Amino acid sequence: MNRSTMLLSAAIGLGLAASMTAVPASAATAHTDRQFTQSSYAGSAAEEANNKAFFEAVMKSAKAKQAAKPGLRGVTVTYDASRAPSFAAQIASSARIWNSSVTNVQLRAGSNADFTYREGNDSRGSYASTDGHGRGYIFLDYRQNQQYDSTRVTAHETGHVLGLPDHYSGPCSELMSGGGPGTSCRNPNPNSAERSRVNSLWANGMTAFNKDAFTKAH
Repeated sequence: MNRSTMLLSAAIGLGLAASMTAVPASAATAHTDRQFTQSSYAGSAAEEANNKAFFEAVMKSAKAKQAAKPGLRGVTVTYDASRAPSFAAQIASSARIWNSSVTNVQLRAGSNADFTYREGNDSRGSYASTDGHGRGYIFLDYRQNQQYDSTRVTAHETGHVLGLPDHYSGPCSELMSGGGPGTSCRNPNPNSAERSRVNSLWANGMTAFNKDAFTKAH
């Protein structure tokens, strides 16, 4: 699953047994001639390790910036969406959703980003990737984001950046259940337990992180 010897990457996407690709309306015409393979991805220990590394790298980067401004009550995580222009609306909506859901960390678009968004075609679907040194990104796959609610996909992937693991067997009301509830699920909002978990992680910083934080519930 590694994209190179330097990157830990995993197709975290929505962990589906069906095709995991989609084309946003703005990109559909340009990409309908591409062929895509089926994915049987259902999660792995390597994926969990990648998610944990991404979260740690982003928190380390954001906390370092906060240290220069000790008066701030919450942590701001900065993202760069310039390499995913087809998903600008979904990324902005995802940020608004998370910013209205939690108080101890906020997402802002800007330079000197803690992570970036990218777009393209990938048979594995959407995923998060990091080298463990604050240079992580979220990849948004075209076809997946047509088959599944695109804002839910984006908010789900962003949830990994904020510290949440996948829970594919959860209900539609649980954001990190991803594609488990099926394509009809359009909920882009974290539930109360997910909101509480993110607030707790970002209130206590790295000392609150433990090896079980990214263990999937089955």
